[in-house]
Amino acid sequence: MDHILYWNGVALEANRRDFSNVPGTDKPSPEQGGPTLSSRAMVIIHLAMYDAHAGVVGGAQLPRYLSLPASPPPGASAAAAVARAAHVCLCALYPRQKAFFDERFTSANLVGNGIPEGQAFGMAVGQAMLADRSSDPGDGAAGYVYSNSPEHHRPDPANPAQPLHAPFYGKNSKLFASTALFGLNAPPDIGSPAYESALDQVRGKGIAPELMGTLPATYSKRTVDETAIGLYWAYDGPRELGTPPRLYNQIVREVAIAKSNNVDQNARLFALVNAALGDAGILAWREKYIHDVWRPVVGIREHDPSMGPAAPTAKDNINDDCDPEWLPFGAPHSNSYVPATGRFDKNFTPPFPAYPSGHATFGAAALHMVRLFYGVPKGDCKKDDIYKGPFVSDEMNGITQDNQGNVRPRHVRKFDDGLWQMIEENGFSRVFLGVHWSFDAFALKPNGKPDVKQNIGGVPLGLKIAEDIFMAGMGKAPKKSTVMPQP
Repeated sequence: MDHILYWNGVALEANRRDFSNVPGTDKPSPEQGGPTLSSRAMVIIHLAMYDAHAGVVGGAQLPRYLSLPASPPPGASAAAAVARAAHVCLCALYPRQKAFFDERFTSANLVGNGIPEGQAFGMAVGQAMLADRSSDPGDGAAGYVYSNSPEHHRPDPANPAQPLHAPFYGKNSKLFASTALFGLNAPPDIGSPAYESALDQVRGKGIAPELMGTLPATYSKRTVDETAIGLYWAYDGPRELGTPPRLYNQIVREVAIAKSNNVDQNARLFALVNAALGDAGILAWREKYIHDVWRPVVGIREHDPSMGPAAPTAKDNINDDCDPEWLPFGAPHSNSYVPATGRFDKNFTPPFPAYPSGHATFGAAALHMVRLFYGVPKGDCKKDDIYKGPFVSDEMNGITQDNQGNVRPRHVRKFDDGLWQMIEENGFSRVFLGVHWSFDAFALKPNGKPDVKQNIGGVPLGLKIAEDIFMAGMGKAPKKSTVMPQP
């Protein structure tokens, strides 16, 4: 048994359960909520697993992430070390699931020589990893004040009671493995050709289905393929599915299995991928609250100087690109329908600023890290043949229901252009849901294709994170960052 894949599977199940029903209630109450804390949990678990394995196996190809604790005595079991390190971290991060983790630890069937020594080392590794991240901030919003100025983020008018997510997380977190606080150029200004083009695109492609008939004839509407892409990549913390870090780890598992990785390779690969996801969560959220860009649901409804809480201009002829009643298709509240009550949760706009897209940053960081791991050179932004599928997203697996209780069909998707196609699709998917502008993912060329060479959007940010971590660790494993939070 590959102990890295085994405990990666347990971690992904922990994420899924964390966003599933809590006994006695009909609402999830995550212990590691949102994309920020769930990505943080994943990297802590996987770095502990990596260090436990590397500390036992040793060798130049498996450099340690933390220097403490000291290596175990000869003969210690790597499987036992990884199991105990993962178990310690999982129980600390998801205490509500301890019984499940205990059962998985027993089912790992640790037998042979060096089990006590391996477990003791793994315990120390897990505790050291948790201690190293003990000062990380939470996702609270106490003290944050919204701006009323145009182009600044404010609550979704269709879900105004949503709590704001993690305004101080990116600013106050130390990095896991990146060597710099990578930033982005400002997004296009209101009125610029790039902004107006993005507005036209998302107004047509991202509108709620029931409002599709209100679109002027000049707007391009969402196609069947675009609807599927929007849903396929979602994972917006719904019941039974969890958050984007789970989705990208699911894909990496398929790649690792298809490539017949050995345990050493999987220890390195999952440590690198999840370190990139952890820093993507930090740096994307840092940029989100620096630029503070409104979502399409507010931007389209207030695309006229007479609209909004700080409207500077009185008018009696509203700009035709403004639609005061516009609503998005929305991030899907999958599996939310409660038959006993007939209650369903509305699809929603995520409760944090748009620019850059967290989805785009996470997806580019994780999937480009896989590309680098399998030999794609730094700076390569073209199609590849590393993995072309098939892959079935849990959003469209023939089991998951939409927010009105209808089961979505199972969709087996392939990717002829490999992982690069996944990166681009994942970025565009949020436009098709109407929760992001295209520039939140990347600038666009005149032909509508992504221009990732410009320092705009989550995809360029994710690519930089992946390449930086990979090169700093010489392609072997993540190297601990020395970059600390900024005042």
